[in-house]
Amino acid sequence: MIEIPSALEGKTFRLYKLEQELKPLGYVIGGNWDYDHGSFDYKIDDEVGYQFLRVPFEAVDGQLDSNGTTVKLGCPYLLSHKYQIGVDDHAHIGNLSASFNQFAEPQDPDAQIPEKYINIGKILVKELENHLLQ
Repeated sequence: MIEIPSALEGKTFRLYKLEQELKPLGYVIGGNWDYDHGSFDYKIDDEVGYQFLRVPFEAVDGQLDSNGTTVKLGCPYLLSHKYQIGVDDHAHIGNLSASFNQFAEPQDPDAQIPEKYINIGKILVKELENHLLQ
């Protein structure tokens, strides 16, 4: 994980409006959200796993599944997840199990991030600042 300091950190937005601004730019709400926090993720590449920029946020008022919720952005950071090639040793066989365990476990959930992705991440954060703070 590599943090990218940003003028966005600490800024507040209505979640719905923020989502409408970020989706056309390629950001999605990450699957790791909870009722009081979550993140927008931008997939940079999927070279031997995937590399992405994550922009975390937390609810300032209300819960994320409520209308009109305001969120505060945290410090953006880069993540790299490297997945093992081949069959997952911990996958279970069976129809019910297969519906939940269909993906390989990360070989390295916090893999080293190549320099080229650090530069791309900095550019993406700058573009995001220009888009949201103008």
